[in-house]
Amino acid sequence: MTWQVAVRGPLLERDVALSARLRSGGLPDGVAEVLADLGAVVVAVPALAVVAGVCTWWARRTGVPRWWAGAAGAGVLLVLVPLLVVPLKAWLARPGPPPMPGTGYYPSGHTATAVVAYGAAVALLWCRVRSTWLRWSLGCAGVVLVAGTGYGLVRRGYHWPLDVVASAALFGALWVGYVLFLHRWGGRGAPGG
Repeated sequence: MTWQVAVRGPLLERDVALSARLRSGGLPDGVAEVLADLGAVVVAVPALAVVAGVCTWWARRTGVPRWWAGAAGAGVLLVLVPLLVVPLKAWLARPGPPPMPGTGYYPSGHTATAVVAYGAAVALLWCRVRSTWLRWSLGCAGVVLVAGTGYGLVRRGYHWPLDVVASAALFGALWVGYVLFLHRWGGRGAPGG
């Protein structure tokens, strides 16, 4: 995807067409705006902070070794968002969908923030609950929050679909690394364990 953006390849034509279809219908503007805002730092980071705080307290209280590891790993993931997104935006200088001004839309920082914050929150909670139904519900909620954010960003014309998909892929891969970290260092019940 990044290569296609860098060389202005043929995938961008499909990206523009898909963007036009998504912007022309679907959810009302107000709902799409709320969904887009789910990826804002002022929404997603406090949500993760609350979950991380509760899960850290819970892990420490129940005697989990390295009770602090899950929150620390989530913090590292959050720091990686601007460290990876900002240079990519500057390097690729992709223009935004009309009428968005300037360049720097690829990859989507809001999507990256949503993947990291909601993904880490789900993984932390997964470590603390035992109910299979609740674990599935948490996983579904995380996917819905991230997908809703991406949809809202495209529907409102803040990003191209490719900006959202690429960001979800990059930070989804980092999230898998975080889950593996939790499985190894974050205590019992980590995803995959």
